[in-house]
Amino acid sequence: MDVVYFNWLDYLVFGAMLALSAFIGIYFAFFAKRKQNTTSEYLMGGKTMGMFPISMSLIASYISGISLLGLPAEMYTYGTQLWAIVLSEWIVSVTIAIVYLPVFYNLQITSTYEYLRLRFNQNVQLLGSIIFIIKMLLYIPIVIYVPALAFNQVTGINLHLITPIVCLVCIFYTTLGGIKAVVWTDTLQTILMYFGVIFIVIYGTWRLGGVGEVMRINKDGDRLEFFNMDPDPTIRHTFWTTVIGNYFSWLASCSVNQAMVQRCLALPSLKKARITILIMAVGIYVIVSLCCYTGLVVYATFASCDPLTTGAIRKSDQLLPYLVMTITGSIPALPGIFMSGVFSAALSTMSTGLNSMCGVIFEDLIRPAYNKPISEKTASFIMKIIVVIIGAVCVALVLLVEHMGALIQAGKSLAGITAGSLLGLFTMGLFMPWINATGALAGGTTSTLLVGWMSLGTQAAMLRGDIVFIPKPVSVAGCPGNITIPTITSQTSIEFDRSGTFFLYRISYFYYTLIGMLVCVTTGTIVSFFTEPNEPAMVHRDLLTPVIHRFLPLQSPQCIKPRLTQHDIELHAREMEELCAQAVFMKEKRGGVDDLQKQKSTLGQ
Repeated sequence: MDVVYFNWLDYLVFGAMLALSAFIGIYFAFFAKRKQNTTSEYLMGGKTMGMFPISMSLIASYISGISLLGLPAEMYTYGTQLWAIVLSEWIVSVTIAIVYLPVFYNLQITSTYEYLRLRFNQNVQLLGSIIFIIKMLLYIPIVIYVPALAFNQVTGINLHLITPIVCLVCIFYTTLGGIKAVVWTDTLQTILMYFGVIFIVIYGTWRLGGVGEVMRINKDGDRLEFFNMDPDPTIRHTFWTTVIGNYFSWLASCSVNQAMVQRCLALPSLKKARITILIMAVGIYVIVSLCCYTGLVVYATFASCDPLTTGAIRKSDQLLPYLVMTITGSIPALPGIFMSGVFSAALSTMSTGLNSMCGVIFEDLIRPAYNKPISEKTASFIMKIIVVIIGAVCVALVLLVEHMGALIQAGKSLAGITAGSLLGLFTMGLFMPWINATGALAGGTTSTLLVGWMSLGTQAAMLRGDIVFIPKPVSVAGCPGNITIPTITSQTSIEFDRSGTFFLYRISYFYYTLIGMLVCVTTGTIVSFFTEPNEPAMVHRDLLTPVIHRFLPLQSPQCIKPRLTQHDIELHAREMEELCAQAVFMKEKRGGVDDLQKQKSTLGQ
């Protein structure tokens, strides 16, 4: 099959997506009624955002180009066991709505990690903020690199050229338009993402003869595997690792993530925030399932002629773009729309990361360093500079990502280094009132170091060949030109080479977050026990999840309500002034209507 590359119409569609994203940033910076020149507007959208754009933004933020390209590649290479991750995502959304969100919403904090200051102290907040920043700086370059690699596959353009151009657009609209520009560009990009994936699924299935034929080919190719119930934690993917392990990974990514909390607090009420979380869960369930099924379509298309074996592509991440250009390259603008969707997923994740990192750096690192209040004009300028700087750093780090192997697993493994410790810190704060600040610091630090050692050690062992991931069998029997490369066969029940490799290096990367959380909580409990644990009655109930209130002793009358920062006091004062001004305006407007009615009544008489 001849591969068709981008034509002028595809480039036009892709360029239009970038131009429209930039225009949204310009609109909210210069033409919207409420300018993005205050902290509340820039980071929280004035807390007047609607459920639809916030829901779309959350979906786009958590479905990156890694998901759109990596999930089909995973299904093709290792089978469908990873598809089971959708089961735990429903439970996570309920957990967030009931356990975590009420606390953050009642406190009305700008930075998630401000909670750690209120619950523990400034040092724990600083630890949490630094861990989050490290996490995003490790993750965003991978998010950018994967779709750039795909774009290189369909156009031949050097990824070092396309990456800075696309990232500059993202930095541009994020810097100018704040969270409103991020949210509305995410909405546009989510629509493009869904359209591209759905079209490929429908068209690819139709070409193969229907869903039944797709499933038959995958069954013959040993791709269908959903209930591998082996409890061995060293097997890469089983039912337990993908459901239990992903529950904690997803919980850490959503419940205590600055991007999630920042968007939920941009909504006017807790009820709307909870509904938004459920909409997000539905959206993610649908797009993840579509991506996984797309992997089955890819395998069914190339079951008899593996493009990796024949050298048509270099990495499995290029399988889906290769499919798109092979089967839909002749359809006008379709490849351009698909690649716009893939890059949209990356842009939305990057813009969300930049905006949330901006909030954390400004609120947790810069503002406390000032001895006097920062004016809104100065704060707006500083936040824009922060976005530009960290955006440039992320673009530079893409050059390092290019030299990494196994990008999908590497990304999740690196995220696990920080996810477990962050989830552990917030779990101790919300559920365990006896944990003190010393215990929280010890737990967070120990967890990060241990899981970091595990993750980096595993990557090193994989590079040495001590750990082997055995893929499913592929074939080149149906390739044109009488290519005779032997079919790869393997025992798929054994995923790791267990010959003498250190046990912690062999544990499935899905368990990293769970291990990190358990180590953090255990260490924090032990250290708190030996350093005067808190008296539960002296920890204010606003800082603890409502789920455990009934199990706690009565709150002491001497318990101090969480203290707001000077910034919070100023922000709330400004919000009250705005509400009073609106009330006066409505009263005057109502008075004018009454006078007009009186005049009409007089004239009528």
